[in-house]
Amino acid sequence: MSTIPELIKHGRELMHKAVENTRREFSGIRSNKASPSLLDLVRVEAYGSSVPIAQVAMVAAPEPRLLTVQPFDKSLTQAVEKAIRDGGLGLNPATQGNLIRVPLPVLSEERRRELVKVIHKLAEEGRIAVRHARTDALSRVKKLEHISSDDKTRAEKDIQKLTDEHIKQIDGLIHAKEAEIMEV
Repeated sequence: MSTIPELIKHGRELMHKAVENTRREFSGIRSNKASPSLLDLVRVEAYGSSVPIAQVAMVAAPEPRLLTVQPFDKSLTQAVEKAIRDGGLGLNPATQGNLIRVPLPVLSEERRRELVKVIHKLAEEGRIAVRHARTDALSRVKKLEHISSDDKTRAEKDIQKLTDEHIKQIDGLIHAKEAEIMEV
């Protein structure tokens, strides 16, 4: 049998994971500044399986509008270049020796607005995950036996407070990322 503090802790962990997942998703969305995390979601076909780019290459951002990708294994250069090109980020990499240069084109106003819509959709998914964690924790609290209704009510208030805090964190992430994207 679980105790109320254990259930609240479990709910907090689930909510924290939802916020962190949203933060990770946002890092894969392009803004006007080059960031190595932009390629985090790109997967490369290497050694017979699909692996994250970070496992087969080093990604760096030496300039504000340029990423460089250096595969650890030179034989994977073409596969890494193809993965970046096909990654759905609208990037056009060019290979020079065993270094792949990925220039970041300036985002058009229309593209920036599309990206803002995407982050709002991702943020809503994060909020939904937080609310699912709340629902899960509340249903577990209600199932507890031998606990006074006052304690259950207090636990429900604590869980709601946690939910509000985590949704506020996601809203903060939205505002920061939106400002980053819309900055010209």
